[in-house]
Amino acid sequence: MKAIDIRNKYLDFFKSKEHSIIAGAPLVPENDPTVLFTTAGMHPLVPYLSGQTHPEGKRLADYQKCLRTDDIDEVGDNRHLTFFEMLGNWSLGDYFKEESIKMSFEFLTKWLEIPVEKLSVSCFAGDNDAPKDMEAFNIWKSVGIPENKIYFYGKKENWWGPAGQSGPCGPDTEIFYDTGKEACSSNCGPDCDCGKHVEIWNNVFMQYNKKLDGTFEPLAQKNVDTGLGLERVVFLLQGKKDVFETELFSDIIAKASELAKVQIPESFRIIADHLRASAMLIVDSVRPSNVDQGYVLRRLIRRTIRHMRKTEIDPNKIREILEVLVSSQIEMYPELEANKEAIYYEIEKEKNRFMNTLLNGEKEFDKVVRNLKSQNISKMDGQNLFRLYDTFGFPPEVTAELAKEQDMTVDINEFKVLFEKHQELSRQGAEQKFKGGLADNGEETVKYHTATHLLHQALKQVLGAHVMQKGANITAERLRFDFANPEKLTPEQITEVEKIINEQIAKKIPVICEEMSVQEAKDKGAIGIFDSKYGDLVKVYTIGDFSKEICGGPHVENTSKLDKIKIAKEEAVSSGVRRIKAIFVKE
Repeated sequence: MKAIDIRNKYLDFFKSKEHSIIAGAPLVPENDPTVLFTTAGMHPLVPYLSGQTHPEGKRLADYQKCLRTDDIDEVGDNRHLTFFEMLGNWSLGDYFKEESIKMSFEFLTKWLEIPVEKLSVSCFAGDNDAPKDMEAFNIWKSVGIPENKIYFYGKKENWWGPAGQSGPCGPDTEIFYDTGKEACSSNCGPDCDCGKHVEIWNNVFMQYNKKLDGTFEPLAQKNVDTGLGLERVVFLLQGKKDVFETELFSDIIAKASELAKVQIPESFRIIADHLRASAMLIVDSVRPSNVDQGYVLRRLIRRTIRHMRKTEIDPNKIREILEVLVSSQIEMYPELEANKEAIYYEIEKEKNRFMNTLLNGEKEFDKVVRNLKSQNISKMDGQNLFRLYDTFGFPPEVTAELAKEQDMTVDINEFKVLFEKHQELSRQGAEQKFKGGLADNGEETVKYHTATHLLHQALKQVLGAHVMQKGANITAERLRFDFANPEKLTPEQITEVEKIINEQIAKKIPVICEEMSVQEAKDKGAIGIFDSKYGDLVKVYTIGDFSKEICGGPHVENTSKLDKIKIAKEEAVSSGVRRIKAIFVKE
């Protein structure tokens, strides 16, 4: 069974269970400063899990493109991916544990025809905050999972959330597939990472609210949030050793192997994964840069080039691999075909930039070698190794190869220590930057969200109809808005934009929310930024006769709730895209 067949079966199954099939969100979350990328299907649904009414109802299902950066350095083994697809279904205050578990079991055993003996599950063991989840245990037992295949684990394995300091959370139950591999010990269970048990589905039961004082209380609206990893199910049902043997990667890897002079399977997996993830990011308007999402894209492309060099694939043949990637993924992701020229252009441009970086790095390497040899030193220390990497973008493995040609060695262990320290500092910085919990809907954030609509329309009035949102990042301290415009704004234009926004704020205009079809919204002149993500019904926020925009919200009920806006900075992001940072100033 191919990946597309499993995805379609999933959506058809939940449609038969009265779920509305909604469109997935973009890889770059809209107005969520807490994460760089969409890492799970629940990201765009946070407001609805918290109590807002979803236009499509209380039962939802979708497939969501996801990207996670934690495992980039692990990609190359047989299981880690950066880009992947998550199938999900939700109950927003409708059904709960029994219906959720029974539906999961029915889909796996009836629709996918997985033998019951291949399945095992885990449930929450209980602690001082919440009791042992005997309810989930008894439901699993009633549908046919043997008692000896139902495991209990603590919060680390079987609890979700909250996303921030406080909020919805609860126990989960995870479903595992037995690969048939021999047990590594008598205690080999789903918590063992020997490879015998592979997690395929997680059903989260949001039944508690964690308060700021650390205590837990029952939620008024109990939700179900599930996620099934498509790539994992595909390779297991196809009887493959790993996901890279499936049709999602096999053609790309075959092409890389064909072009390579040195056969390194790990490198081929990295090339296939990273180019697939890069292409998906470019489809969602991410471009290589030194910050945020663009930096991740740059890192993925450059790591690809490093492994092309390692396997002696001519970097100038990267387009040949990309063409195979696009053609092999058309059925799953037709948007790749529609955006293929942008994909080819951006990746080749970044490849050329990196090749120049490598050239400069080689010049600096020669200086370091001359200096060391003048001191009769035959081993390059980790400090020099890390400087070549950090300052000149020179990969340590390339440095090691060149050093060997000069009869020198490198202190890779010292480099690793310095690199890990660098990673920890970066991680701490990211945690500080994206603190505040998932999809912060605090009072100031909501105000900035509303101001973004005013800014968007004001820019259109001052600069022209070509202005279109390219991204937004909102915190409780400021708004950041990216938009299409070829030129830097003049001081006069900035002043005019501020004036228009503040006039609308001063008018104390009601902000009206209506639900309607996408076509009806367009007919009424609403701005739609990401058409591909919309479902049958959307929310349209109208601010008098000034602004009408499709958006998930939330917003203030009247512009009088907003403070005076001040544009603090206007700058370039990439070719044809500008960025404005704006703040509220108290009168």
